[in-house]
Amino acid sequence: MPHATDNRPTALLAMGPGIAERLLADHHRTRLAALTRTDPYLVAHDLTAPAPGVAAALAEAEVLFTCWGATPLTREVLAAAPRLRAVVHAAGSVKHHITDACWERGIAVTSAAGANALPVAEFTLAAILFAGKRVLHSARRYRELRTGHDWLAELDGAGNYRRTVGIVGASRIGRRVIELLRPFDLDVLLYDPYVDGAEAARLGVRSVSIDELCARSSVVSVHAPQLPETHHLIGAAQLAAMATGATLINTARGSLVDEQALLAELTTGRLRAVLDVTDPELPPSHSPLYELPNVLLTPHVAGSLGDELHRMADQALDELERFAAGLPFADPVHSGSLSHSA
Repeated sequence: MPHATDNRPTALLAMGPGIAERLLADHHRTRLAALTRTDPYLVAHDLTAPAPGVAAALAEAEVLFTCWGATPLTREVLAAAPRLRAVVHAAGSVKHHITDACWERGIAVTSAAGANALPVAEFTLAAILFAGKRVLHSARRYRELRTGHDWLAELDGAGNYRRTVGIVGASRIGRRVIELLRPFDLDVLLYDPYVDGAEAARLGVRSVSIDELCARSSVVSVHAPQLPETHHLIGAAQLAAMATGATLINTARGSLVDEQALLAELTTGRLRAVLDVTDPELPPSHSPLYELPNVLLTPHVAGSLGDELHRMADQALDELERFAAGLPFADPVHSGSLSHSA
C-alpha cells in the first residue's frame, strides 16, 4: 500500500541486459520497492533511446540505481531526467557512466566499490599464499610424474614464512589485501606515490620505490588504478629487477604491465605470473599465456560474481536507504578523487 504521504524518492534501475537478474534477489527487489517509488522489475538498458515506459520513469526519477553496463549519463541523457539528484552504483568504478555533466549538475554519487573490493582481495590473498607454496608448479609436476617423489627437495625454498610481498597501489583493494595479510608471517612493502611513510606505518607496511619493491619481493601484486601515468607501471626494468622465481599477480588492469616485456620473462621460465587481467582484455587465441606452465590465467573473475553480487546490492541498498532518509551517503564518490582512483 502506498504511504498516505509518500515522500519516498522515485528511482529507476539502469544497467546492462541480464545484470539485474544476477544482482538482485527477490528480497532485494522487495527492499527496493519499500525504500522508493519504483517498479523493481523495470530495468533501463539504454537511456539514449529509451522505450516509452522507461522514458516516463526516467523523467520522474530522482535516483538511478545502476550497475555494470549502465548508459553514460551525458548531457542529453540528463536533460531527459530533470529530477535526478543521485546515482547509486551497485558495482565498483563509476568512470564508465558518470560524466562531467553529472558533477556540473551537482548529482550525488555513491558506489559499492568497497563491497567489490573484498572478493578481489580474497582472490589475491589466495594467489599470494599459493605462489609461496608453489602450488601451480607442484600440481603440474604431480600430474606429470604420477609416482613417489622427493617433494621436499624439489620445493626447497618454497613456503610463506618471512617472505616479502610487494603491494603496488594503496587503492581500496590494495588496502584490503594488506589487511588480509596481517595474520601471516609476511613482510609487506608498498609502492604508492600518494602514501607517505607515516600512513604506510599506520597500514603496517613499509613505503618504498617501485624499483625497490620489485627487487625485494617474492610476490608483486598490482592494485593501482588505470590512469595515463600508470600505463606500463611494471615495465621491462621492473620485471628484470624481480628475483628469479618471483611471481607477478595482476588483478587490476592489463595496461599496468608491459605484457611483451612480461612474456619475455615468462617464456624463459624466470618469472611466474597470476593474471586475471591482460592487455588486451581477451588475449588472442595464439597467446603463449594460455599454455605457459608458469602462468595461471583467469578470465577477469577476481571481482564479484555469483552470490558475491548480492553483497554489492546490499551495500547499494544501504546507501539508498540513507538517501531516502535525507542522510548523506556513507561512501560517496567525489569528482576530484577520480583523477587518481579506479
